[in-house]
Amino acid sequence: MIKTLMVAARDRNRLAEIVGIATRYGLDVLLVRLGLEGKAREVDGAMDADTLPHRTRLALEALGPTFVKLGQILATRADLLPPQWIEELEHLHSRAPTLKFETLRADVEAALGQPPETAFAGFDAAPLAAASMAQVHRATLADGRPVVLKIRRSGIRPVMEADLRLIAQVAAIAENGNAEARRFAPVAMVRQLTQAVLEELDFSNEGRNADRLRDDFAGNDRLVIPEIHWEWTSETLLVMDYIDGVPPRDGDTLRAAGIDPAEIAGLSADVVLDMVLINGRFHADPHPGNLLCLPGNRLALLDMGMIGHVSPRRREEFLSFVQSLTSGDPAALADTLMIWSKDSGAPRERILVAAEQLVARHGGQRLILSAMVADFLPLLRKEGLIMPPDLLLIFKALVTVDGVLTGIQPGFDLSEAMRRSYMRIVAARLSPGSWGPALGALLWELARIGDDAPRLLRAAVQKLEGGSTNTDANQQDVAQAIAATGRWIGRAILLAGATIAFGLIAAAWLR
Repeated sequence: MIKTLMVAARDRNRLAEIVGIATRYGLDVLLVRLGLEGKAREVDGAMDADTLPHRTRLALEALGPTFVKLGQILATRADLLPPQWIEELEHLHSRAPTLKFETLRADVEAALGQPPETAFAGFDAAPLAAASMAQVHRATLADGRPVVLKIRRSGIRPVMEADLRLIAQVAAIAENGNAEARRFAPVAMVRQLTQAVLEELDFSNEGRNADRLRDDFAGNDRLVIPEIHWEWTSETLLVMDYIDGVPPRDGDTLRAAGIDPAEIAGLSADVVLDMVLINGRFHADPHPGNLLCLPGNRLALLDMGMIGHVSPRRREEFLSFVQSLTSGDPAALADTLMIWSKDSGAPRERILVAAEQLVARHGGQRLILSAMVADFLPLLRKEGLIMPPDLLLIFKALVTVDGVLTGIQPGFDLSEAMRRSYMRIVAARLSPGSWGPALGALLWELARIGDDAPRLLRAAVQKLEGGSTNTDANQQDVAQAIAATGRWIGRAILLAGATIAFGLIAAAWLR
């Protein structure tokens, strides 16, 4: 079936390449499982189902950045995939050989409007790093500031757009024709993939992400986010400050550089939790390659092409989840899981069983996040519960940073950092920037009610006095409505007054 997809002529060569790579790595079994082929060819002992996750990962890397990104999204779905698949997909890397700069020169000159040797005081034609989507070179500004140029590889966008079109067709076929594939919601997953790929293809998005995160932490001088040089930045080229630091891979290396691992661990935890629970915008892949430790126990964030977003409602749900677990309350935990798994169609009884099991293992004690998530996601898969993708991205980011921090500071307790974050959450909610808009909306609603209330009350009184055709029951209903309206208005006025007073007291206390 996959070989006979209805595709435009421009995509046929890419489809043939995809099928060839899938066949080379013996993925016939996987295609059959997804309902995309009739039967698998015979495979030898070295190509059996036990090696399927490994062969799939190698095939995704061979297929290029679109499929690597798809695999990285799948790696967050521990609620759907067994542990051996998650472990293998987490090893996905966007590997690519470096290119001679001359193969990129035309694109760079088109983006800059001039040769890089002219635009910058210094330019190094030798690549600093390379990935399948981009290659990085160092340069120097006229004022002597070192920068890096992240250059998009030539011709990559049409290939990735063709991949997205083909993957979308395959997803639709799998979802319509195969119950096992349908559990993955492949069409929705491809929408997520398409959004992520198109955002990462436009390097100006990464620049804007960096600016937003820098604004979020404007008062924290221990967090460094490279400055974007917008006069040189475009869709195909990103120019930002060069940061020289030490990746947080082990404590001994940090101590040798004069950096305190405990300080870095605490700072990193506070930053990530503030991103998720307060700012609602977080670095979705905080692995050691995207973090640098700097003198003065400071931390730098790199590669902000993939940013997660957390709605205020989701933040509340996540906090409720943690609080229910730490307090050992399975009923409250089940309430949150009901919200998260509403698309699963699972009955509350099954969700309550999952909550009770999770509380039995991790409730009412010190919460070790990585261990909890390692139990939580397989438990969801066992009970047939499916989590929203944005929520899984949060868990993935927290578990990733937990692993980084444990690596540089053994025994580091992320749950203790979460308890510290509660005070910052309270302070953020009491700040004028937080309650000001809500108070404004409340006052506007009270003003509207004030305008409408006399008219509504007059209409109700006229209804009561309207004659004998009104039954006692109708009159009683109207009277109750008037009383309810009066109580609502009174409560709203009291709430507004209390909110104003509380906000003023809190603002004074926080100064």
